[in-house]
Amino acid sequence: MLMPKRVKRRKQFRGSMKGKALRGNKINYGEYGLVSTEPCWIKSNQIEAARVAMTRYIKRGGKVWIKIFPDKPVTAKPAETRMGSGKGALEYWVAVVKPGRVMFEIAGVPEETAREALRLAMHKLPCKCKIVSRADLEGGDNSEN
Repeated sequence: MLMPKRVKRRKQFRGSMKGKALRGNKINYGEYGLVSTEPCWIKSNQIEAARVAMTRYIKRGGKVWIKIFPDKPVTAKPAETRMGSGKGALEYWVAVVKPGRVMFEIAGVPEETAREALRLAMHKLPCKCKIVSRADLEGGDNSEN
């Protein structure tokens, strides 16, 4: 599972996920990418499940980049515990994903293989996503200017 080696603070506030992704919204490495269309927290085991689904489908050919990292600790209190007595213990790690964030990139395989691999990965994630190519995103940038 992905998690930070060490952190400055053990517990964090929940924060807000409003707005669009300002960073990580371009395809930098691969040819095709998986872009989030809604805000969500993605757990480390969901990232791993998506990675396994992709690499299995492309039969270890090509290359996969994971562009999100779970660096936010989420705490939970035990079941049937009374209110109060402080914040719960660390339960799992999440990556905060905003709309427009490129989560995975893939290259070195044919287009239909890449799209199917990303589709399989999409089903492992808790948020709605779309598959985009590098040309799609670059075309969108040029039309804005």
